[in-house]
Amino acid sequence: MGDSTDIRDRDRAEKVTETVPKTKVGERTGTVSLFWRIFSLNAAGLVLAAALLLGPVTVSTPVLPAEALVVVAGLAALLAGNAVVLRVGLAPLRRLGSAMTTADLLRPGARAVVAGPAEAAELITTYNMMLDRLESERTAGAARALSAQERERRRIARELHDEVGQTLTAVLLQLKRVADRAPDELREEVTQAQEATRAGLDEIRRIARRLRPGVLEELGLASAVRSLAAEFTTRGLTVRHHVPGDLPPLTEESELVLYRVAQEGLTNTARHAGADRAEIRLARVADGVELLVRDNGKGLGTAPEGAGIRGMRERALLVGAELSLGPGPEDGTDVRLRMAVAEGVRQ
Repeated sequence: MGDSTDIRDRDRAEKVTETVPKTKVGERTGTVSLFWRIFSLNAAGLVLAAALLLGPVTVSTPVLPAEALVVVAGLAALLAGNAVVLRVGLAPLRRLGSAMTTADLLRPGARAVVAGPAEAAELITTYNMMLDRLESERTAGAARALSAQERERRRIARELHDEVGQTLTAVLLQLKRVADRAPDELREEVTQAQEATRAGLDEIRRIARRLRPGVLEELGLASAVRSLAAEFTTRGLTVRHHVPGDLPPLTEESELVLYRVAQEGLTNTARHAGADRAEIRLARVADGVELLVRDNGKGLGTAPEGAGIRGMRERALLVGAELSLGPGPEDGTDVRLRMAVAEGVRQ
């Protein structure tokens, strides 16, 4: 694999999930407009009132019970008709309002159903088209941002390894020479300085490995996942891995997304889940590959999604994958990423 992230956003603006048929703005939908519905009902009421006035029906003074009954029945019919027309005509707008309040660009594909009078259908269609543009622009923007982020991670990792790492290595060698010539009363302090320097050097290397997945670039996804499981296995957390050897060929972007989602899932497990066991699996499915990160921790709870989960969702959108989070079989958390693989993909 090359050194660049190569998260491409070419043609992503055209790849927008469509769940409802699109209607051009201004195009007739074959339904009667809300204006003509209300106008027709009011016109019918006025015509009926005029017919009653010009017909044999009269209103006496004082009003007779039969005449009052006719007037009240006519008024009730007009009010009921107006209520029905308005409720039916405004129902699509209420559904549109509900769709607008629940819209989430990190969960694309949901669209308001185009229905109702012509004006409401045109408004809903315009809203769906706006969501299409927003989702495509967000995906393209997220691709550029994450690509820049990966390049910056590589730059920082390289500087940590080449500059800070080499400096600490030189300091460690110098301390060894000092320890060899130091008097007995100072040798213990020099040894402690050596151990502190060695621990700092190991931490720098660990940070550099997390910033720049060299194993992924050099040995591939399977080795990178195994290395990730070993890295997160500590005294309080045991991470098992299952990576079959028959995974379908994946692009560099897909492998990077799978690796970063697995890394973020294990990071959340180690920091927030309070788990002592975790599992990371890669499996071949009918249309591609699925990643599972499972733990036996305290679960998601009711806390809102943080930056880590939103970052995983954004990465999933870049390659058209489906990310889902839910409870696991042991009251923990399951993070699943299902990714379709096109035929003829080359690594």
